[in-house]
Amino acid sequence: MAAAALCNPEWRTSSFTFYRYVPSKAAAILFCILFLISALLHSWQMYRTRSWFLGALVAGCFTEFIGFAARASSSSEEAGCWKMMPYIIQTVFILLSPALFSASVYVILGKIVAVTDGDSHVWIKQRKITKTFVTGDLVCLFMQCGAGGLMGGSRAFPSLYNVGNGLVIASLILQLLWFLFFVVVSVIFHRKMRISPTAAAERPEVRWQSYLVTLYIVAVLVMIRSLFRAIEFIEGRSGYLQSTEALFYVFDPALMILAVAYLHWKHPSEIGALLRDEVPCTNGLRLIAMNLEPGLLRKFKTQRKAGQNNEIV
Repeated sequence: MAAAALCNPEWRTSSFTFYRYVPSKAAAILFCILFLISALLHSWQMYRTRSWFLGALVAGCFTEFIGFAARASSSSEEAGCWKMMPYIIQTVFILLSPALFSASVYVILGKIVAVTDGDSHVWIKQRKITKTFVTGDLVCLFMQCGAGGLMGGSRAFPSLYNVGNGLVIASLILQLLWFLFFVVVSVIFHRKMRISPTAAAERPEVRWQSYLVTLYIVAVLVMIRSLFRAIEFIEGRSGYLQSTEALFYVFDPALMILAVAYLHWKHPSEIGALLRDEVPCTNGLRLIAMNLEPGLLRKFKTQRKAGQNNEIV
């Protein structure tokens, strides 16, 4: 009876409803599976290469998985009778996951500066890069968590929705501006390093420009996603974006799965290996395949222990 009392048969025209469409169960399950696969693969890559600095990336994949699992749960419910908890979980976890991906990108820049001895080429010293940008990222993350809770409770207190919506908009705009500042810092570092490369950057095994290209690609995907979500919440519940589920999937999970999939290939563990004076694996997909090719894995371990300068590609 309690569940039935929460049903709203006029949800399509109601001033408040959790969704402005019937959520697609197939799409939610698809991305739930994709992010779970990526989370497991990134966990394996991180463990195999001891790249513990990628913990936020792995956590982001798992939170995306949880978010879309909750969304799949919502899609299984009768339209207009959606339960509050799955909605809150999917809102919060899908919103905050890209902040974890951003944190990984911030850490990667710090590693690039370290492996190139590039402190003199960057505005923020290497030891402070991660702390500076991750602090801003955490502020956005906590704002989004709080906003998700407020919006979830707006069925009982409708005024809370506007507060939560405003908080989401503020956090997304702040995240976008903070990320834009990060990209500017990265581009200036890139330009200075090209003009006056350090001795470490000129080592053939240090493919620092390739690392930065990877960083730019992931950054652009996250920025497009954040811009879309900001516009979506600015438009409000009656806006076209919040009423069109296909656009949500194109500009949020599709972009994020591209970002994490690209990082499987261009895996940042190569930088960590160089910092430890170990043999890097320059192809993340090859790294995954090693689990299926014991001979190649033994060769990789032998080279690493011997400290050979050649690399497995």
